[in-house]
Amino acid sequence: MSFCGLGEVIVNMRVGPEHFLMRVYVPQLTRLAKPGQFVHVRCSRSLDPLLRRPISLHGIDYNKGTISLLYQVAGTGTRLLAEMNPGDEIDVMGPLGKGFTVPDGIKKALVVGGGIGAAPLFPLIQSLKHYGIQQIVLLGARSADFIIGKEQLESLGVPVKIATDDGSLGYKGFITRLAEDVIAAYKPDYFFACGPNPMLRTLLDITAKYALKGQVSLEEYMGCGVGACLACVCKSKAVAGSGTADSTEGFEYKKVCTDGPVFNASEVILDD
Repeated sequence: MSFCGLGEVIVNMRVGPEHFLMRVYVPQLTRLAKPGQFVHVRCSRSLDPLLRRPISLHGIDYNKGTISLLYQVAGTGTRLLAEMNPGDEIDVMGPLGKGFTVPDGIKKALVVGGGIGAAPLFPLIQSLKHYGIQQIVLLGARSADFIIGKEQLESLGVPVKIATDDGSLGYKGFITRLAEDVIAAYKPDYFFACGPNPMLRTLLDITAKYALKGQVSLEEYMGCGVGACLACVCKSKAVAGSGTADSTEGFEYKKVCTDGPVFNASEVILDD
């Protein structure tokens, strides 16, 4: 079940070198939203650009009827979004996709976000806190300027560790290296992650070594957002007897927009 219509821009402000935070009042959509889902946003009132842009839910305020969208200006569409002002109307469709689930029995969770991939993890982090699940959050980016939400998480009392490629903040090096150190010391019983595929691929190798189960949210380009265009397929381990027409040589294709973007870590195949 999803909503498609107009919401009101409440806030749209720059929060980083290329990042903007938009808060939209759209109670019909908000009441349906779950951590890990996304919305499909029309960037202008015209047909240019033609396609909507998928943006993950960075915040869900059920009481105020608002969603928060953290986006990076990377092209024409997101540049138009950055020019919107409070009071403007924005056409949104959602919530879309399969979000995170919190399995029963989790006591200690590791949450790993790389770059803009940290954005959809924030509603999940708040949910874990609500359920009293102990957690450590790792945030990684190329430099300190691109770290997302450190102060916000610290204000919630959530432990945060930082990794930057250039060493300008926290651990110097890839977040996956930091993740392995934390897994060995902290011994979580579950993990959640979102970020670029190379980061996730390395993280899956590490977590497999420790037999650590988890969920990953994939970042893929999308066309329609509702499973019709097949632009965002990913490889998944084939289930015996599934009978899917595209299953071949031990894998099948799944649609990130409808089967995901959140998948069990054990089912995804991230090729080089």
